[in-house]
Amino acid sequence: MKLIVGLGNPGRQYADTRHNIGFAVVERLSDKLGIPLDQLKHKGMFGMGHYKGEKVILLMPLTYMNLSGESIRAAMDFYKIGTEDILVIYDDLDLPVGKIRLRQKGSPGGHNGIKSTIAHLGTADFNRIRIGISRPPAGMAVPDYVLGRFRKEEEPLMAEAVEKSAAACEAWLEKPFLQVMNEFNQ
Repeated sequence: MKLIVGLGNPGRQYADTRHNIGFAVVERLSDKLGIPLDQLKHKGMFGMGHYKGEKVILLMPLTYMNLSGESIRAAMDFYKIGTEDILVIYDDLDLPVGKIRLRQKGSPGGHNGIKSTIAHLGTADFNRIRIGISRPPAGMAVPDYVLGRFRKEEEPLMAEAVEKSAAACEAWLEKPFLQVMNEFNQ
C-alpha cells in the first residue's frame, strides 16, 4: 500500500497558488489513476484505489499547511503504512520555477508543511517531490509570494511540472523510489 500526499491549503482563496502545487499534482494523479478524491478522512480529502495491483491512497491534508503532519500521521496509523511507503509533494523556494527534484530524505528547508510532517513522523527519511517556485522578488514577503498565483509566463512551466510529478508518482507505484529518482532528476 502506498500513500501519496500533496501539500497545500484548503479553501477557494488558496486554489492555484504557489503553495498549493502539491494539491495540483494529487488532483492530476486522481484523474490519471481514476481514484476520486471523494472522502473526508484523516483530516483531509482522501481517495483510495488500485493501480496495477498496488493499493494506492491519495491525500490532500485539510489542516492548513502548518499542520500537514497531523493528517499524514493519521492516515499512516490507520492503514499501518511505514515511512518507506509514503511520498510527499510540495513547493520549494530554492528550486527554479517548474524544476522538480526527488529526494528520499532531507531538511524542511524552512517549509512549514515539511516541518510538521517531520515532527509527526519522527523522521526526515521519507520520499518527496519538491517542485520549484523560485524565490520572491526583492521586497516581497515570502508568505505573500507563496500564497500568490503564478505569473502568466510561469503557468506552462508549472503545468509541465505537475505532469512530470504525476508521472514520477505513477512510476513509483511500479519501481523502487531510487530508480524513479534517477529517471526524473535531471
